[in-house]
Amino acid sequence: MRRRQLTHLNSSAYYFCLTQAAGRIKGSGLRGRAVISMDKKKLDYFKKRLESRQVDLRRTVSRTEQDGRTVDEDSAQDIADRAASSYTKEFLFHQSNNDRQLLQMVETALERIREGNFGECISCGKEINAKRLEAVPWTRHCIECQEKLEQGLLEEAPR
Repeated sequence: MRRRQLTHLNSSAYYFCLTQAAGRIKGSGLRGRAVISMDKKKLDYFKKRLESRQVDLRRTVSRTEQDGRTVDEDSAQDIADRAASSYTKEFLFHQSNNDRQLLQMVETALERIREGNFGECISCGKEINAKRLEAVPWTRHCIECQEKLEQGLLEEAPR
């Protein structure tokens, strides 16, 4: 029987083999961490989505801050107007704060793309499911670690 020489491996088979070997090699820098490889086309797709979301969020944060300032400019005379103005200002503050947090998560995801570890869970190192990334491209955790985090079984990593 004649043996054929293996000239190449497709990238997913290569990374699977590399990951399996890394788990067995003592002292390997890859030990216990999955090697994540996303094709360039998919990575560019996520990068464009995140950059678009980043622009939208920056615009929203800026507009919300401006709206909060204009609430102060109104010279409310009676107590009901002042209460409504205060409520509106508080609402805009919370909305702006939520948008800023989301903006920070989007910017961190873009940084992970630049660093080459986008799509990797920051807690366990496993690959984040493609459907999860499609739904929430700025996610930092795989679904298992996210569930543990929400149950209080996993500490929140610094952003």
